[in-house]
Amino acid sequence: MQKFETLISKVIPLSRDHVDTDQIIPARFLKVTDKAGLAEGLFCSWRYLPDGSPDPDFILNHPGYAGAKILLAGDNFGCGSSREHAPWALTGWGVQAVISTSFADIFRNNAMKNGLLPIVVSADTLMQLFDLSQKDPSFEITIDLDSQSLILPDGSRINFPIDPFHKTCLLEGLDPLQYLLHHAAVIEAYEQARGIAI
Repeated sequence: MQKFETLISKVIPLSRDHVDTDQIIPARFLKVTDKAGLAEGLFCSWRYLPDGSPDPDFILNHPGYAGAKILLAGDNFGCGSSREHAPWALTGWGVQAVISTSFADIFRNNAMKNGLLPIVVSADTLMQLFDLSQKDPSFEITIDLDSQSLILPDGSRINFPIDPFHKTCLLEGLDPLQYLLHHAAVIEAYEQARGIAI
């Protein structure tokens, strides 16, 4: 997993509330057990027209957002069924952070375990960011995970919460299993000191 430290990117405005995991990655793409090719299925029902061609009106298909790594979403992002494929599809497309007023718990946990940073902001802040994107679609945000802050073009900062464990894992580029393996020597020493056979 790639280390997440500071990210500077344009913002993709997806002004829809209650985007569920089936809208993020439809169930027909869940036959795979790895991440290969899932980016093609991201928001598939919205990105493509019935004939399979890209819908020019859908935000991810706008050329100006090519390479953007921050998704600005409506309330309750990632609701619906549990599927790791949702953050896999987002990161496969290139999204590294999603900003919303709330996330479904399972999606939020799956996201952080897979290197995708879910950022919770107030409703007023979300509205401010959508307004900025409407006035200037090319505006960029800086995300400083270490200080837990969004830095806007005018230099103002907005702090966001994240639990210490997931913050450490993201900063070090470790998923939870890698985090445990990273401390294998300490765990082994503890078990030996207690006389536990390994």
